[in-house]
Amino acid sequence: MSRIKTFNLPDLGEGLTEGEILAWLVKVGDTIELNQPIVEVETAKAAVEIPAKWAGQVQAIHHPEGTTVEVGTPIIAIDTDPGAGPLDVPSTTATPAGDLPTPSAASLAAVEVAPAEGMVEPGLIGGPAPGGRTAVLVGYGPRTTTAKRRPRKGAVPAQTATTATTAGVDHGIVVGDKNIPTPASTTPRVHDRRDGAGFGGAGVLAKPPVRKLAKDLGVDLRAVIGSGPLGSITREDVQQASRGAVAAEPVATTSTATSAASFGADREQRIPVKGVRKLTAENMSRSAFTAPHVTEFLTVDVTRAMRALERLRGRREWRDVRVSPLLLVAKAVLLAVKRHPMVNSTWAGDEIVVKEYVNLGIAAATERGLIVPNVKDAGRLSLRELADALNGLVQTAKSGRTSPADMSGGTLTITNVGVFGVDTGTPILPPGESAILAFGAVREMPWVHKGKVKVRQVTTLGLSFDHRIIDGELGSKFLRDIGDFLADPEAALLAWT
Repeated sequence: MSRIKTFNLPDLGEGLTEGEILAWLVKVGDTIELNQPIVEVETAKAAVEIPAKWAGQVQAIHHPEGTTVEVGTPIIAIDTDPGAGPLDVPSTTATPAGDLPTPSAASLAAVEVAPAEGMVEPGLIGGPAPGGRTAVLVGYGPRTTTAKRRPRKGAVPAQTATTATTAGVDHGIVVGDKNIPTPASTTPRVHDRRDGAGFGGAGVLAKPPVRKLAKDLGVDLRAVIGSGPLGSITREDVQQASRGAVAAEPVATTSTATSAASFGADREQRIPVKGVRKLTAENMSRSAFTAPHVTEFLTVDVTRAMRALERLRGRREWRDVRVSPLLLVAKAVLLAVKRHPMVNSTWAGDEIVVKEYVNLGIAAATERGLIVPNVKDAGRLSLRELADALNGLVQTAKSGRTSPADMSGGTLTITNVGVFGVDTGTPILPPGESAILAFGAVREMPWVHKGKVKVRQVTTLGLSFDHRIIDGELGSKFLRDIGDFLADPEAALLAWT
């Protein structure tokens, strides 16, 4: 049996095709145990730690941190029997192009892709996942071809007094009326900053991926000093230039004391769209232009609800629990769904799927972007169980450890914009859901109460819904019932349960 086993990037969620390596938790030469976390990977849904499928010694790490890797691509090799002696395998360190070592027959025979082995404990890599899926080696396989690049043509010597600048003509030494190309193997190539325009810089020595990176980051390649072979510009050069680490071309100074304002790339920030932000953008665009949205608003006097929370916090069994107004809003939504089950449904083209369970999503803003984890089957939970579930969900989201499973299968969502001091909003439906409630800030405002104007605690609710499923009457009744509960939660609990 082969000692060296290659571990491929597994399918970490529903339909995910790639992941970004955030951090390696091990290094080459480390001895690891079975199921020990070895790498942290960010997908379009969450950042997760992947455990080792075998115990042994890390033989090779195939991709550095910050690399986006497709599902099914090898990421690490593990020697499962390091005590059996050295292996004749190629070095894992980077070597210059053209100097790659040729692996021996013994080393090739010693390496194999992870086979489909016996069942392991559910939840671990290689184990069964919900719906009968297997969490590894599903979906996309590794690339089977490699890109090839044609040889470069002759280059221009730095000492040449006259150069050929016509596009498509090789640079060379001009002797009389003849243009003699200079062999690239004997004369170093330099880039002429006068040639080329825009981010590409036609006279600049840089590979196509580097040119694309420069375009994305807004970096003019003509203003970058290359540190690569023959003065070529590398990705690191472009990234340093985008951070202002590389000095730009000298500019002509004026004699006036006040200089004109500049609007160059050095005063712009470009953020790559990837991971959670990319998935959120795709989902919101698809939802906004697929489901016809309607938004209704309701302003509610929640003074009694806030007093009920204070009494709840004072009870002995609730003193160690974080209680917020969101808890009562969530309870109001769950009770209103029981009275109007059509709100908790999905449009499926030829039919509407009404769900008897509520996976209550709570939109959470994190450093990685907006995520919407959900409390599974929240309608079956008691008020205390619901409070514990909401607190655990929020803490997990803030730590960046929300799993893809916690963010899938949502049926109804609440977004608490009030924590930012916002009164309300017109939220966009998460794909597959028919309603989302925006909960605004609770403020002290003048309010007519029992025929007199008094200072009361007031909030505004905003309900967006899919008009294909929920018409104005159903949406209005659902929002009204949520408002009635928040206006007097104790009376509503007695009457509705």
